[in-house]
Amino acid sequence: MDTLSKFLPGVAHVHNLHPLIIHFPIAFLIGAMLLYGTCWIWPSDTRAWAGYWVLLLGFWSYYLAVLTGILALMGVSLSASVRQHLLLPHMNWMIVTCFLTTCLTAWAIVDKPFPRKGRWGFLLLHLVLLVAMTRGADYGSRLVYDYNAAGNAVKVPLHFSK
Repeated sequence: MDTLSKFLPGVAHVHNLHPLIIHFPIAFLIGAMLLYGTCWIWPSDTRAWAGYWVLLLGFWSYYLAVLTGILALMGVSLSASVRQHLLLPHMNWMIVTCFLTTCLTAWAIVDKPFPRKGRWGFLLLHLVLLVAMTRGADYGSRLVYDYNAAGNAVKVPLHFSK
C-alpha cells in the first residue's frame, strides 16, 4: 500500500483494502436496481443490457469485497463484545447479501439481460438484496466509525457500548 499511499495519502490510515473496495459493489448493485427498475417501467433494451453489465460488475466487485473483508478480519483488533455485537451481525448480513447477489446474477445470466418471466420477482429479490446489504453495511460502518476497525488511531481493542 506504500505506492498507493503516494497517490492517495488517506490510504496510509487504513489497515486493509476492504474500506476502499466495499463502496464499488454498493454503488454497482444500487445502480443495477435503478437501471432494471426504470427498464421495467419504461422498457429499453439498452437500459436492460446496462443493468445486466452493472449487475455483473456488482457481483464481481462484491466477491472482491468479501475477499478483502476476510483478509481484514485477520488484522482487526476488536474486543470480544464488539465482535459479538457488530462484527458477527455484519458478517451474517453480508453472507446473506452474497447469496442473494449470486442468485440474482445467475438468474440474469440465464435469462439475460433482464428476465422476461417473473420480472417483479427479480426486482423484489434485488430489493431484498439491497435491504440486506444496507443492514450489513450499517454494522460495518459502526465497526469503522465507532470502533476504528479500518484505521490505526487506536492500537488496543475497544469495548462495545450502545
